[in-house]
Amino acid sequence: MTGSRDRWSLAAMVFLVLLAQVLLYPGIDRLVGVLGATTDLDASMWFLAAEFAAFVAFAGVWGAASDRTGRRTPFIAAGALGGSVGYLALAILPGLAGLTFGAVLVVRALQGAATIGAFSLAMTMLMDLEGGHGRNMAAAGAAIGGGTALGAPLGGQLYEIGPFVPLYLASALLAGVAALALIVADRAPAGDRDSLARALAGLRRTPALGVPYAFGFLDRLTAGFFALVGTLYFRSAFELGPGATGLLLALFFAPFALLQYPMGLLSDRVGRTVPIVAGSACYGLVVIAIGQAPTVALAGAGMLAVGVLGALMSPATMALVTDLAAETERGVAMAGFNVFGSLGFLAGVVVGGSVAGAFGYPAAFLVAGGMEVLVALATLPVFLRLDVGRTATFAD
Repeated sequence: MTGSRDRWSLAAMVFLVLLAQVLLYPGIDRLVGVLGATTDLDASMWFLAAEFAAFVAFAGVWGAASDRTGRRTPFIAAGALGGSVGYLALAILPGLAGLTFGAVLVVRALQGAATIGAFSLAMTMLMDLEGGHGRNMAAAGAAIGGGTALGAPLGGQLYEIGPFVPLYLASALLAGVAALALIVADRAPAGDRDSLARALAGLRRTPALGVPYAFGFLDRLTAGFFALVGTLYFRSAFELGPGATGLLLALFFAPFALLQYPMGLLSDRVGRTVPIVAGSACYGLVVIAIGQAPTVALAGAGMLAVGVLGALMSPATMALVTDLAAETERGVAMAGFNVFGSLGFLAGVVVGGSVAGAFGYPAAFLVAGGMEVLVALATLPVFLRLDVGRTATFAD
């Protein structure tokens, strides 16, 4: 019972972090405008990229520190509190101190550097729990999907009230994560807590972790793409406001959230190969189709389809990290997964934004979906050679 309670407490922490993050997406062009930007696409791209560049730089630092000390919750609380302060600073400092947009990006990066600690280590604590890797990662996936599903429509409505309202709520949500972290049992496994080098060497001893890292990169690439290019495309092509745009994004995030847990249980039963391969085979093609949709109804149907496919892939991919990582190296292993995921999100933002600016939105959708298909095909032979027994490893 305690394990189940902690599973959902940790999932709630992941949910709140993602909810805070996604609140900003539906009206990102309005937000950067009041923060001093003079362009929509480019400024929005760099605002999102600043946070995820910090994710890449600091995810490993938080994970390694946690593994070395054998503690999780103090680092989660510290990261969440820092993220809360960062969101609040974005809302108040530009007006008080007259910050340039370049200085705003620095504040954004600091907020991201703190936030990734809470996010990555909360997922690592889910990895520490017993009860089936798929079930634990499905709880994480459901939290990610739920936060993003609610964040998109809620953020859109908050922007209708004022451009800074999503920032204030994001700050309050991260403060709640910091408080919640203090009441969750810390189950970091015992081990050689003085040897950071051994933890990093464990990653070198397990090159197969590169497989879920690659798929995590692809999944987050499309997430970053939709956060920026998808949002601005829907607003310009179909003349939608932030509220309607948030609802359209929710067509992806709602099934992604609701189906995470059953899909995770499915991956415990049938193994990781079928959910990941089947999902990746179709996901990229649907992304391409969305960019060609002539009506908002067809675009919405495509978003619904990628939500279902994403739910099929996500918990299986995260669970594969747990399957392959040594018990005492899970913090660094999950940090590595988040680094590659953040790199993917960053690539989705920068590459998608650059292609959209140079060649238009349909070309950007083609590149994003094509990358998903091509990289999935390139890694498939390696993935299929992985020797992971579902009966022993994916225990209930």
